[in-house]
Amino acid sequence: MNMDNIVVVLVRPEESRNVGAVCRAMANSAVHTLRIVGRREDLDDGKVRVLAIHAAYIWERAEFFDSVTAATADCTVSAGTTRRRGKKRKGKLFLPEEFAGNAGRVTDGGGRAAIVFGNERTGLTDEELEECSCGVTIPSSDEFASLNLSHAVQIVCYELFRAANGGLTGYTPISLSRLDQTVGVITESLAQMGFFQRVTGDGMASFWRQVFSRASLSEGEAQYIEKTFHKAAGLFVGRGREQDR
Repeated sequence: MNMDNIVVVLVRPEESRNVGAVCRAMANSAVHTLRIVGRREDLDDGKVRVLAIHAAYIWERAEFFDSVTAATADCTVSAGTTRRRGKKRKGKLFLPEEFAGNAGRVTDGGGRAAIVFGNERTGLTDEELEECSCGVTIPSSDEFASLNLSHAVQIVCYELFRAANGGLTGYTPISLSRLDQTVGVITESLAQMGFFQRVTGDGMASFWRQVFSRASLSEGEAQYIEKTFHKAAGLFVGRGREQDR
């Protein structure tokens, strides 16, 4: 995904600090193009910068338009965000991660993909949502379904960023064959320490394999465990030799 072709559009934002927080949320996910339906003079520059912090450059480059249609005229797809469903609310609404997949195809092909956020109090009107080519919704509790503007922007931009970077999994769990190597190190180390004079080695290996497979170890974790048992066995054997002298 080409993140330079992602466009965030804010429609009639009322709170200047929210705009600053939006800039920071965008910068967190490498999204840099901000367009606002409204007038720059209606927003307080100082308040925007207080929350934008080092992302104030996004505010400085922001473009202003008279309508959603004008703000997204050069875009291939424009997704209006909404929590309300209905006949006039686009019918089918995409989840953020689903829209990210579509946006990736569009931006990789050279087109722009816009995500449109409504006013903090009222969201997008039926008419404003109609100006968008599709709709996106962020699931939330019925107890309090309304999201802060910058939080909504953060969630959608995060999914776009993840899609652009191959999903960004926290780590890749090792395979069972790799896990067997770790279990082998453990049992070999315990054998060096004479542990299996009291316990059956096969049962111990099966135990560690079951426990570690449920834990879904990373490569780094597996290596750390191996080093721990290697060192423990080395210390045990070394002390045994000293006592024999």
